[in-house]
Amino acid sequence: MTCLDDRAGKTLRLRQIASVFAKACFLALIVAGLGGCSSVVYAPKTAAVRTGTVRTSTLKQMEALNMDRAAPILIRIYKEESALEVWKQDRTGKFALLNSYPICKFSGNLGPKVMQGDHQAPEGFYDIAPDQLNPNSSEYLAFNTGFPNAFDRSLGRTGSFLMVHGGCRSVGCYAMTDYAMEEIYGLVDEAFKGGQEKVQLQAFPFRMTAQNLASHAGDLNMPFWEMLKAGSDAFLATERPPRVAVCDRRYVFNPGVAGDFDPSAPCPIGVDSTTVAGAPQPSREISASAAPPNTATIAYRTADPIAQKIKESLRGIY
Repeated sequence: MTCLDDRAGKTLRLRQIASVFAKACFLALIVAGLGGCSSVVYAPKTAAVRTGTVRTSTLKQMEALNMDRAAPILIRIYKEESALEVWKQDRTGKFALLNSYPICKFSGNLGPKVMQGDHQAPEGFYDIAPDQLNPNSSEYLAFNTGFPNAFDRSLGRTGSFLMVHGGCRSVGCYAMTDYAMEEIYGLVDEAFKGGQEKVQLQAFPFRMTAQNLASHAGDLNMPFWEMLKAGSDAFLATERPPRVAVCDRRYVFNPGVAGDFDPSAPCPIGVDSTTVAGAPQPSREISASAAPPNTATIAYRTADPIAQKIKESLRGIY
């Protein structure tokens, strides 16, 4: 073997390695794009870490509403109205609306996120913990919504890195603009520094009024939305974040029984049941085809009908 042959062999091997590396990077980009906002959010920068800023006008609003600056907060999102609200605990222990921010962009339509690649922004009740904050986001500032939660996982729903972030582009996330996100992030960060362990995020398709539900009558998501309305009503009635649990593959709010529930198992005796479609609770063994029209509920089915519909529409695309 000559030196020329040896050099040619090494060159060929280097080209093969480069080709494999390029294909791996391309595949990683595709997977990241299907998963949500991960490709645009978790891209660490070398610049100084940002922390968000609560503006003077908002601090004055806190004082007018009898709120401590470090008091706990709660976030409510409404897709149809393109609004994100920050509620804050006052000195009586109740929560009141502090500020509302316009959502610049969310992807998908009204309805929950069901599967990776559907580009839907999530709907439901989620918890934000300190480790879900990302001050190094390439979309200025961001925090993870916590999707999928126990309810989502009980129905086999998939996806990751679904964020609330700055900028005005979205792949399954809520984009707030840098200006709005600077204060939203600052309010969340200050609540954590004040001792709040988790911030409840309530994401809705629209304001959960009877009129809005009636205007969307017949939508496949109606049973799910009526379940979300029960949680919204529980918050507005008490002016405090409801305790959220999952059993029998459905949300239950302020359950009468303490402890952790199995999201896929029947609810413990004593848990107040919320009938999701105003109909008798069907057995989970009853198939969707055997259930009477307009009485079946998403929460009691062993398979997620919304996921099935989306899978059919995406077949051959992903």
